[in-house]
Amino acid sequence: MKNYDKKNAKWGYIMIAPVFLGLLIFYIIPFFQNIFYSFTNLNQFGKWEFVGTNNYIRLFEDPKVFMSLKNTFVYTICTVPLILIFSMIIANLLNQKIKGIGIYRTLYFLPAITMPAATAMIWKWIFNGQYGLLNAFLEKLGIQGQNWISDPKFAMGALIIVGVWMGLGMNIIYFLAGLQSIPKTYYEAATLDHASPVKQFFTITIPSLTPTIVFVLITSFIGAFQIFDLIFLMIGKTSLATNATMSIVYLFYRVAIEFGQKGYGAAIAVMIFLIIMLFTFLQLKLQKRWVQE
Repeated sequence: MKNYDKKNAKWGYIMIAPVFLGLLIFYIIPFFQNIFYSFTNLNQFGKWEFVGTNNYIRLFEDPKVFMSLKNTFVYTICTVPLILIFSMIIANLLNQKIKGIGIYRTLYFLPAITMPAATAMIWKWIFNGQYGLLNAFLEKLGIQGQNWISDPKFAMGALIIVGVWMGLGMNIIYFLAGLQSIPKTYYEAATLDHASPVKQFFTITIPSLTPTIVFVLITSFIGAFQIFDLIFLMIGKTSLATNATMSIVYLFYRVAIEFGQKGYGAAIAVMIFLIIMLFTFLQLKLQKRWVQE
C-alpha cells in the first residue's frame, strides 16, 4: 500500500511540475528579484549599485507619486462602487424570464472578452474632440462638445465611464451565478407575506449575495488600482490631460521603461503591491462582520 501511495505521489508531483515551474520562473523569482532591485539604482543597461532605502525615501519626496496615487484612488473610488451597483442591478434584470434573454446576456458579456486595446481605440474615437461620435450627437441636440480626453477637466471622467463599461461584463456573470443559487422558496415565502419586489431585493437578494459582493469588491479594486492600458492608449504621454489622469502603474511604466530608472521603478512596484495587499486584507477582515454564510 505504501509503494502504491509513493507511486501516486510521484505522478502527482510530475503533473504539477509544469505549473509550479511556471509560477516559480514567471512570478515567484521575479517577485523577490523586484524587491532586491528596489534597494539598488538599477538602470536600463543592467548596471546597479546597492543604495539601501534611498528609493523608498525618494517615494515620499516625489510629488508625482502623490499625484498619481491621488488619481488612482479617485478612479478606483468612482469605478468600483459603480461597477458593483450596475452589475448587480443588470444581473438581477437578466435573471428574469424575458424573451431573448440569451442575446441580452451575450451583449452585456462582450466587454469582458474584448481586448483592452480595441476597447480603448473605440472609446477614443467616441470621445474625440474633433470628429468623435459623442460630440456629433451633442451637436444634433444643440450642445457644445468638449475635448473629452485631452482636457484635464473631463479626461478622468471619460476614463471612469470606460472603466465601468469594461468592468460590468464579468461581474454580471458573477452576480448572475449568485442570484441563481438563491433558493426560490425564499421569494415564494416573502410573496405570501406580501413583501414587495423592492423589499425582497433588500431583505433576501442582497444578504444572499454578500459573498459575491465581497469577491467583486476585491477583484474590482485590484483591477481599478492597476489601471494602465486605458491611460496609455486613450490619453498618452503628450496630452494636456496626462498629469490629471496618470495612475501609479502608469508612473511606474514611465519611470522604469521610458526613463530607465528600474531601481526606483521597482520601489514603486513594491509600494503598489503593499497598498493592494493592505486593502485586500482589510476587506477580507471586514467581510466576517457582514457576509451571510
